[in-house]
Amino acid sequence: MPTATPHTTTRSAEPTVRNALRSPAMLRTEVLAGLVVALALIPEAISFSIIAGVDPRVGLFASFTMAVAISFLGGRPAMISAATGAIALVIAPVMRDYGYDYLIATVILGGLIQIALSLAGVAKLMRFIPRSVMVGFVNALAILIFLAQVRHMVDVPWLVYPMIAVGIAVIVGVPRISRVIPAPLIAIVALTAFTIIGAINVPDVGDEGELPDSLPSLFVPDVPFNLDTLQVIAPYALAMALVGLLESLLTAKLVDDITDTHSEKSREAWGQGAANVITGFFGGMGGCAMIGQTMINVKASGARTRISTFLAGVFLLILVVGFGDLVALIPMAALVAVMIMVSVGTFDWHSIHPATLRRMPKSETTVMLSTVAVTVATQNLAIGVIVGVLVAMTLFAQRVAHLTETHRELVEEESEATAVYRVTGELFFASSNDLYTQFEYAEDPDRITIDLTESHIWDASTVAALDAITTKYDRKGKTVKIIGLNASSADRHNRLSGSLP
Repeated sequence: MPTATPHTTTRSAEPTVRNALRSPAMLRTEVLAGLVVALALIPEAISFSIIAGVDPRVGLFASFTMAVAISFLGGRPAMISAATGAIALVIAPVMRDYGYDYLIATVILGGLIQIALSLAGVAKLMRFIPRSVMVGFVNALAILIFLAQVRHMVDVPWLVYPMIAVGIAVIVGVPRISRVIPAPLIAIVALTAFTIIGAINVPDVGDEGELPDSLPSLFVPDVPFNLDTLQVIAPYALAMALVGLLESLLTAKLVDDITDTHSEKSREAWGQGAANVITGFFGGMGGCAMIGQTMINVKASGARTRISTFLAGVFLLILVVGFGDLVALIPMAALVAVMIMVSVGTFDWHSIHPATLRRMPKSETTVMLSTVAVTVATQNLAIGVIVGVLVAMTLFAQRVAHLTETHRELVEEESEATAVYRVTGELFFASSNDLYTQFEYAEDPDRITIDLTESHIWDASTVAALDAITTKYDRKGKTVKIIGLNASSADRHNRLSGSLP
């Protein structure tokens, strides 16, 4: 008898830290991705420090501690967290009005609030963010990334423009030949070598601010531990916590979609809080997930594990402290080219294709455009997302409310004329407000039946509307009977009927 040969299936290594350490190819991808991200983080961190009104080292050290801490504590592998513009905008008033110590106290308190919110299950709220808001979020992010580069392309030597063009060409063309080394890294190294060898005077990283020459150290803010201090920092800390969590969880969801993997959102929320507490005690300005740098890491460089996130922080510190003089020579044109391509790659071009816009319901397009418009206008992704969700909720309620119908029929029940109203659709505040006007109070006979078999009572507004209908019939000496309630609707109606003002 012939012996069956066992069939074995070869599977590619899963993108985990253990497998990356065992695979030279995966490890090389992670290491080079971390280096590219570190180089892109330097000018960003310096810029955000200027926004917050602090020394550049505060933003750079925050980026180091956030990246290293979140690589261990976070729930989304390969996502980059560092000092961000959104957090800088929130805490800038604290620095301006109260000083550095109060700013650090705000960062620490913001981290503690994030930990508390994560334990309360705030990550589960992500399920209520519609897809159209996510698309608007991504598109707005791409626009903001591009707009952030405009200042580096205004009032600069003419040579900057061809350098940017060459950088873009390298980033686009190299992957078609080889993906061994990330194209953004090749562009940065090549353009830096070009400016050094040719002694070309163009804006560089050193022009953005002074790089630190020492390691970060522990720092305890010198503020009074009393209610007065809490009243000062609490509003800013809460705003920082909410903005940071919203951007981080949205970024985690975006990376989930790109990598076709799942992440632990609750762990990510907790990790963001812990990372901010650690960052605060090292004198950093706090931060959250950075979508632009995450896209460099995940899409442009192909990283998939925590190794790249950890190394981004480590390389950042090594570069600014150990090789600050060399890093300062990197032309901004190279980094601008990288970020422009990140912007192009991040934007969801399919969402604005004419064919897509024709097929997509107008309400979905409205939600997407409102999210983009508000985000770009406020320069704040969190505000844009909140507005987008509110617009989506309003349009959804309006749409569902129009699906509620009332049909009247005159029948004979027990030899008496009866008006039967059959209500179909979901009954809640938006639809039940019109329910009151759907009845013929004067023309109806003495017996009225309201059949809710094909309806569901969702809130107190509907119960109040039914009470108002019953009361109006009672005043005319007519009897109302409500039938067809499902268990949930009956329970809500029985508990609330007659007790609402």
